[in-house]
Amino acid sequence: MASPLTPGLRPGDQLASVTGTTRVIVIRAPQQVAGPVECGGSPMLPAREAPAPQPPGQAPDTLIGKRYVDAADTLELLCTASGAGHLTYGGEPLAVKPPKALPASD
Repeated sequence: MASPLTPGLRPGDQLASVTGTTRVIVIRAPQQVAGPVECGGSPMLPAREAPAPQPPGQAPDTLIGKRYVDAADTLELLCTASGAGHLTYGGEPLAVKPPKALPASD
């Protein structure tokens, strides 16, 4: 993450929102960091350094079990805890990755 708080992203890194209950795991990380991963406009921290999450006060914007990707498909995050605030990377919003279709069984 191009943030003074964390030096870079690696698959397996766990990040947590400082403003809500959102938590994610990095599935795929880009070679060149474009900016911080943010949730609700604030940079996410390594999960072990994040403050205790506050109870949600509204419907979650990030959904547990969903994968989020950037437009270039270089960053992929798996949401492990829902929360308020949209995910962004380098100032650009992340989109929910569509699920892969299962093969048809005859």
